[in-house]
Amino acid sequence: MTIERIGRRAWLRNGTLVLAAGTLSSAALFSDALFADDDHAELRVGLVTDLHYADKPPAGTRHYRETLAKLAEAAAEFRRCRIDMLVELGDLIDAADTVETEQRYLTTVNREFSAICDDRHYVLGNHCVDTLKKDEFLGAVGQSESYYSFDRNGFHFVVLDSCFRADGQPYGRKNFQWTDANVPQEELDWLASDLAATDNRTIVLAHQRLDVSNNHGVKNNADVRRILEASGNVLAVFQGHSHQNDLNEIGGIHYCTLVAMVEGAGEENNGYSTMEIRQDGTIRVRGFRNQSSREFV
Repeated sequence: MTIERIGRRAWLRNGTLVLAAGTLSSAALFSDALFADDDHAELRVGLVTDLHYADKPPAGTRHYRETLAKLAEAAAEFRRCRIDMLVELGDLIDAADTVETEQRYLTTVNREFSAICDDRHYVLGNHCVDTLKKDEFLGAVGQSESYYSFDRNGFHFVVLDSCFRADGQPYGRKNFQWTDANVPQEELDWLASDLAATDNRTIVLAHQRLDVSNNHGVKNNADVRRILEASGNVLAVFQGHSHQNDLNEIGGIHYCTLVAMVEGAGEENNGYSTMEIRQDGTIRVRGFRNQSSREFV
């Protein structure tokens, strides 16, 4: 396999310009040395999204109860490769008709998720706060804020919350349409100040997409992108919500959308990844099962 770096953020592979290395058909480790465990990685992060755990029968392609077994497989791999941090990019649980049912779903799946890694972060998804309120979800998982930032090993991370209606009201108690996702002005102001206060290279973590204008996109994502681009330090945005692999580059920032864990029956339809960040800013997304692998700098 021939790999050649061209420009800032692209690679040639066997003569074809690509940013994805394809998908895994099993949970076996990559044999390609490009995606072998990187001993030079400054930080290794476990990534999952759209688990939609619920104790209910399948609906269409979503197999809610199978999430626990899929998460167990991901947990074993995360422990094997010794991740430094764990991130869940939203929709940890699926919607239910009562607060008590959603709380039961959350208790069950978070018992398994929280055992994987002490340093873990939860991005709010629309299903996380369908019936629950934000403080109820966050209180149950032990996280104080829905949007915040932190530093690890010289890199800056920003967790965003787009679970707000256009009028600024937060999601909760079935008071919203899932297509009405917004980042309110208060959060935009905070984001601009937060990025201005750091010189560290930055990774943004989101649920609803910041790179598309369809129903899966944040309505005012152009406003968010302007702030990210103006900082000059944002390397990439990792997001979920649309349940598909995707990768776009806008304004010099990569927007990497990860596949949903809930989609499809059986272990072969799992999807999760590790993100390895090197000191030079190279980011390697090592995908398992249905999750595509990426590398960009």
